[in-house]
Amino acid sequence: MSWFNNLHSTNWTQASSIAVCAYLLGCFTTGYYLVRLWLHEDVRELGSGNVGARNVGRILGKRGFFFTLLFDFGKGALAVWTTRHFTSDDHIVAFAMIAVVAGHIWPVQLRFRGGKGMATAVGALLVFDPWLALTFTIAFLCLVAIFRRTVLPGLIALACVPLGCLWLDHNPARVFLVSVLCALVLVAHRKNFVEEISHLLDRRHVQTKTDQP
Repeated sequence: MSWFNNLHSTNWTQASSIAVCAYLLGCFTTGYYLVRLWLHEDVRELGSGNVGARNVGRILGKRGFFFTLLFDFGKGALAVWTTRHFTSDDHIVAFAMIAVVAGHIWPVQLRFRGGKGMATAVGALLVFDPWLALTFTIAFLCLVAIFRRTVLPGLIALACVPLGCLWLDHNPARVFLVSVLCALVLVAHRKNFVEEISHLLDRRHVQTKTDQP
């Protein structure tokens, strides 16, 4: 398999070093430290228990939401941007992208209880391949217009990114690594996906009953 041979030819010593650094960067979960700094509490014990921007916004307001979103997005972008200064191997860059998201979701210093990685993944994708970020954005906006919600459209749009990568690139190794990235975020959101589907079905059931004479 030629795509496997491409991965096999990667400088694994360099890839491992970069992946560890990217993982440690991802471990800096902005929302956790903001709430610790401002309220001296553990955000994971408040609200939904998540360290992401939505939960931090419920606790700290709009300022907390935007700070968290900006820094989580930024660390994903920074991991890819910095890696590109050390290597031109896109496979290693993709490993850094996966590692920074893994660090956000499973930060070692927080006993592997972190966020869900959406903002970090989108930030990484924007620098890794702006066309993939555009694919996500277009799909997301179209789905928001249909569902009038943001979480489920975001998850579906992210699931479309590997298809966009396949259509744009046709490089199986690249498609595989982008798929791993998206899978990490989707797995982290598995409970949200179930909740969103349940809400959608409940809303449709209510509308059906309302429409009945």
